[in-house]
Amino acid sequence: MKWLLITVACGMALVAAAKPGCVAFDDATAGNSPIGWEATETGIGTARWSVERDASAPSPTQVLKQSGEAQFPVCIFQKAEIADGFVEVKFKPVAGKEDQAGGVIFRVKDKDDYYVARANALEDTVELFHTLRGNRQSIKSADIKVSAQQWHRLRTEFRGPHITVYFDGKLMVETNDEALKGPGKVGVWTKSDSVTLFDDFCFGDLK
Repeated sequence: MKWLLITVACGMALVAAAKPGCVAFDDATAGNSPIGWEATETGIGTARWSVERDASAPSPTQVLKQSGEAQFPVCIFQKAEIADGFVEVKFKPVAGKEDQAGGVIFRVKDKDDYYVARANALEDTVELFHTLRGNRQSIKSADIKVSAQQWHRLRTEFRGPHITVYFDGKLMVETNDEALKGPGKVGVWTKSDSVTLFDDFCFGDLK
């Protein structure tokens, strides 16, 4: 049974951050960018975000796919703002010569200012960054095998300056950073020529 409290198929009211939500993309129109999201990029290039059918989807039958090429493709969910909470997603690195990355973004002020926690199948790393005015800076990283052509779960929790990042249920990064404070939107992220699938995007306040 899917945990699907909201969908991208209809006009959604602003989600109270205290109530967890999850988007599975299954009721959205295939071939289009999802309703209720800002499908864009940080920096140069052109991202291509679209909902597509995929037989491997953790929540059948559709996923969100990024297949364009840009410095940092981002897709920002517009219906929730969270100051202290969590965001997680299931992602599958499919292809990419320069990168095969998938990530979640949080405390998003706009397409150029946000935190990102990401995993990269070509580097076998999980890493936390902040992006300010379009410039990305690494905060902390950890090495772990990130398999291409497989679904993984990436989760970050954040309260005040304290941030933790989990990969497939394992704590990978724990640190403090104060570059971005207060509430912000949440979303997903890739890098360069990564072709990446996303499903079961979930978020909410920490109890």
